[in-house]
Amino acid sequence: MSALPTTIEGGPTTPRTKNLLGRLKRINRLFLYTVVIPTALAIIYFGLIASDIYISESRFMVRSPQKPIQSGVLGSLLQSTGIARTLDDQYSVQNYILSRDALKELNDEFGLARKFSDSQIDFANRFAALDWDNSFEALLKYYRRRISVELDSKSTISVMQVSAFTAEDAHKINERLLVMSERLVNEMSERSRNDIVRFAANEVKMAEKKAKDAALAVATFRTDKSVVDPERQSAFQLQQLGKLQEELIATKVQIVQLRSLSPDNPQIPVLDTRAASLQREVDAEMSRISGRNGSLTSKAAAYMQVALEREFAERQLAATMTLLETARNEAQRQQLYLDRVVQPNLPDYPIEPRRIRYTLIVFVLGLLSWAILTMLIAAVREHLD
Repeated sequence: MSALPTTIEGGPTTPRTKNLLGRLKRINRLFLYTVVIPTALAIIYFGLIASDIYISESRFMVRSPQKPIQSGVLGSLLQSTGIARTLDDQYSVQNYILSRDALKELNDEFGLARKFSDSQIDFANRFAALDWDNSFEALLKYYRRRISVELDSKSTISVMQVSAFTAEDAHKINERLLVMSERLVNEMSERSRNDIVRFAANEVKMAEKKAKDAALAVATFRTDKSVVDPERQSAFQLQQLGKLQEELIATKVQIVQLRSLSPDNPQIPVLDTRAASLQREVDAEMSRISGRNGSLTSKAAAYMQVALEREFAERQLAATMTLLETARNEAQRQQLYLDRVVQPNLPDYPIEPRRIRYTLIVFVLGLLSWAILTMLIAAVREHLD
């Protein structure tokens, strides 16, 4: 007696029908896991669980009303000490906003760790909800996800966005960060001005010390060598020498004349004695002026060296005094400002999460995953068959 054919919904069942039904079941199960369940979870999370996120935005820029600086060595020196302003100041403010110091001050003032770990916030967005790590390092990572600062290099305007779970918190944190950034800019500007003046003042102190040392060297030289100014003294002694030589020549001429006219003239011995005395004086003056040891000529070379050092030190002191005065004037004109282009806004409604958009994204990604996996499974089965 033959077995009766199995029927499904009143119809006969064939091997081909069984394979088709098996494939449909596998496809439906795959569709359930890749599309239906993820989409349902997204609907539940974004529709019922996800907390509202408010975003407060502000825009600011760091500028300096810098005036042209003198050209030349003085201008280069002031430029090298930090008067020139670049975008570095803007980046410094951005780095400070995302720094540990800024977070510590905000946490001390507003209790960010307590606010962001509130039980009313959903588990995915709550601080220390999934990993139970409530350390300051974890708070810093969480804080940097809540704060965004971007710079437009063309307009040099920074856009800061602060996300929080209440509109008031987002606005307060944004406002406080701007106040802290303004304080930072003022401190940076004050340090820059002080550095400029301090650098110039140090140069003046060094130049004053060199000038004092040079003046002391000149005074010591005059004391040790018993001479005030060898050049002037040698000029005076040269005049004296010239007079002695003229007198000596005149005496010798007179002696020659007397000997030719009256060899026995009693004045000749007197004139000879006078000529010899004048010759000794001339030789002594010549030795004092151009002798090897202790002469004015040898002293003049050494004196010229210390005198030149003193003159150079005095000129350097005058130049550094001018630099100090210029640095003070420039420092008074140099000031960094943090200008608020757009004030922090108080959000009217939560921008995040975009519930419908994110749910549709999950649905579309599920469909793509289901289609790809279906084609892969079909290709594998055809290969096996």
